[in-house]
Amino acid sequence: MKRISLASAAVAVSILALTGCARTDVPPAVEFVAAPAAGPSADVPPEPDDGPPAPGLAAETPDPPAAPVPEPTVAKKQKWVKIYSGQSRKDVTPPRSIRKGSRTVELNATENEQIGTYVTDGAGRTLYRFDKDSNKPPKATCNGDCAKAWPPLLIKSPGKIFPKGLDPKILGYVERADGHCQVTINGQPVYYFARDEKPGDILGQGVNGTWFAVGPTGGRTKPLPDAIQPAPADPVTPGN
Repeated sequence: MKRISLASAAVAVSILALTGCARTDVPPAVEFVAAPAAGPSADVPPEPDDGPPAPGLAAETPDPPAAPVPEPTVAKKQKWVKIYSGQSRKDVTPPRSIRKGSRTVELNATENEQIGTYVTDGAGRTLYRFDKDSNKPPKATCNGDCAKAWPPLLIKSPGKIFPKGLDPKILGYVERADGHCQVTINGQPVYYFARDEKPGDILGQGVNGTWFAVGPTGGRTKPLPDAIQPAPADPVTPGN
């Protein structure tokens, strides 16, 4: 009965407030709010006490917070290019075209059962070396039509190189005859092969006996078995 009386009083006060909001000679209504009950309601049973954990069951402990992964540091500079100590902690979008170059280059050591460990770019595309180039001093000799079949891996200014599985100290670039800058591994200029269409393709391996997927130290990787080597007379492969 007490609750019903309070509810009725609240309704009456509300009605008074509504009728009085259009008049100026009626004092403002006061709204009463019932105070909360001092103890638990008799209609709601108290929560059971679980008591101590059962024998043999360890109490759950939260996992420790994961340690933050440190950002790579600059391990080497070559003029306007910074070579970092590891891969970037931020997502890097590789350029779609293998001919335009980029300000940010990723190099990854990749395993292959047939040729061993070789280097790919951030999109997983195979990188090659040319035996007619020089690494001491670095010099790229694949130009003109040759560079159409074997586009050089170019880096623009200001550039950054993020390696994974490669020593950053041996990375850099060389200026080509056309004025562009080509990434090098241990002084060896590196290239793509235009006929590779997807990540993991190594169609340029062993072409003309002078083109090989480049290893993490700039050297040759193992040649493919004779049965699946590209034909020496491949028309897209100039002699130089």
